[in-house]
Amino acid sequence: MSTLQLANAVLDTPLGSTLAAGANVTGPLNTVLNWMAWMVTAAGVAGLLIVGTRMAIAVRTGDGEEHLSQFLTVMGACVIGATAGPIVSTVMPWL
Repeated sequence: MSTLQLANAVLDTPLGSTLAAGANVTGPLNTVLNWMAWMVTAAGVAGLLIVGTRMAIAVRTGDGEEHLSQFLTVMGACVIGATAGPIVSTVMPWL
């Protein structure tokens, strides 16, 4: 087989067939990632509510506890969780 025939055979293969096979593989992965994104969102909201409640109780009782570190920890986790989805969706086409 000549180089020209080989190049023609490679170029004639439909790219959609390989993309369709990849979609079958990543379909369940996308479902799991969507569920995890919702769980991270719910955990972030719950964490902020808990920290806010503890701050309100501390102010009301007159305790001088430092809650800023807890607040920043929860906010950092929210930022990591929020950026994980776009990073994965950016990397997924190349997998």
